[in-house]
Amino acid sequence: MSHEVLHPKNWKPARGYANGMAASGRMVFTGGLIGWNADQEFESDDFVGQVETALEGIVEVLACAGAKPEHLVRLTWYVTDKNEYLSNLKGLGAVYKAVIGRHYPAMALVQVVALVEDRAKIEIEATAVIPEGA
Repeated sequence: MSHEVLHPKNWKPARGYANGMAASGRMVFTGGLIGWNADQEFESDDFVGQVETALEGIVEVLACAGAKPEHLVRLTWYVTDKNEYLSNLKGLGAVYKAVIGRHYPAMALVQVVALVEDRAKIEIEATAVIPEGA
């Protein structure tokens, strides 16, 4: 197995993320991707819509290296409003599953004062590991 979820036995189950991942293979890193399209234009100011676009961008960048969503080992989310994140968990779960599937890597979420692009509500960095021989 090239990817292993790390979870101490005495901890409560993680929901929607992993506490840690171990992997071996070719590493792929994305920059921070935001919720705009390939022409660097925002199609929506909706939080969930921007998350969906950012996740789709991550999948496209990973594909350039031959990686798939199931190769993700880490996501770092930067949001401008944690309450907007928390009030949209159901919609976020739906778009996450539609784009990434039921693969939950190690994740962190950080609220920031602002992102470089004024209309951006979310920025996500990703790390993936393509298994050797894949």
